[in-house]
Amino acid sequence: MTPSQSSAHPSIIADHRIRPLSVEETDRYARNMLVPEVGVVGQQRIRAARVLVVGAGGLGCPAIAYLAAAGVGRLGIVDPDVVEISNLHRQVLHRSCDAGTAKTESARRAVADLNPEVEVITMPVRLTSANAMEVLDGWDAVIDGTDNFPARYLLGDACLLAGIPLIHGAVLRSHGQVGVFDARRGPCYRCLHPAPPAPRAVPSCAQAGVLGVLPGLVGTMQATEALKLIVGGASPLVGRLIVLDAWGARVRELPVRKNPRCTACGQQGLTGLIDYEDFCGASGAETGRAPEETGRAHPDVPGISPAELREWMRPEGGAAVTILDVREEIEVAVEPMPGAVHIPLEQVVPRRDELDPHLPTIVVCAAGARSARAIRALLQAGYSGELINLDGGMRAWRHPQ
Repeated sequence: MTPSQSSAHPSIIADHRIRPLSVEETDRYARNMLVPEVGVVGQQRIRAARVLVVGAGGLGCPAIAYLAAAGVGRLGIVDPDVVEISNLHRQVLHRSCDAGTAKTESARRAVADLNPEVEVITMPVRLTSANAMEVLDGWDAVIDGTDNFPARYLLGDACLLAGIPLIHGAVLRSHGQVGVFDARRGPCYRCLHPAPPAPRAVPSCAQAGVLGVLPGLVGTMQATEALKLIVGGASPLVGRLIVLDAWGARVRELPVRKNPRCTACGQQGLTGLIDYEDFCGASGAETGRAPEETGRAHPDVPGISPAELREWMRPEGGAAVTILDVREEIEVAVEPMPGAVHIPLEQVVPRRDELDPHLPTIVVCAAGARSARAIRALLQAGYSGELINLDGGMRAWRHPQ
């Protein structure tokens, strides 16, 4: 049975927590209750629900707005930042007059104006391994509105330990993704992304940009997934990932399977939290300096620049090579490498027979770190062919010096 064919999930709200709606509430939510899948009981569950939104930015703002409008009884908002003018093209709860104000306070005021019946708990703090379990305590579901990998990995780990479903969202440029990670019923976040990326391997929205309307699409979908979990009887995106290409008007659904060898939810299991800045922190590769200023990131493996590889790939007179892409399926779906053979990093050694040792193999990942690891693993396993790392990975391929 595929994830899309799985049975409907029960509500995450216990029946003893629901109570009758007031006349005012019945008037406010009448159109919502007319939806057969929601009804009166569904609206009562929404009013009883407690949803934590981590990040009051591009994703968090639409999620907060629609959950408040839907009547979620208690909303928690976690964000350490203040409103900046550069936020306003996508962070729609905030206004120009809010510049310099804490995002949690700006979002609280917006919710009060929209629906004063919603209780708002603000936490203007950065999520860390020291406070994450306390911050998550008492919530029914968590919406990930963060914008960086250290926070996503920490939040995924914390939700796993707390037994709380995590509603994932991410955006970059004109691409986005949405999924639900609940290890009690399906995969966790690290089943999809087993290891944090190399330092700054994935650019932030501040570096790469984001289409202003895109977080609205993804954040609203996250709010939808939260309501489905709350009301029950729906098929949330557990074991599925929606990938959006807003500019190309394309939507894909990818399966996400539970990994029995997952270091978080597998047999070994997660035992505690760590902060991931050391894994995903800043590095010379992100400073904007050219490679000759920083040196090659992986001098122990042979490398090739994007310009050299393009020369090799010329239709007329180019060299015959194999391009091996070791990124995860979702990364390849969002941004494929032309003509590449796709084998995820963890499968490279057992599937090395799929490579032709008589041809040079150019190994590619997001920023050159995983591809270097793949080369080392293949050489250690006795692979005899020539292996060459694409220096800087897909990021350098997109933006050659």
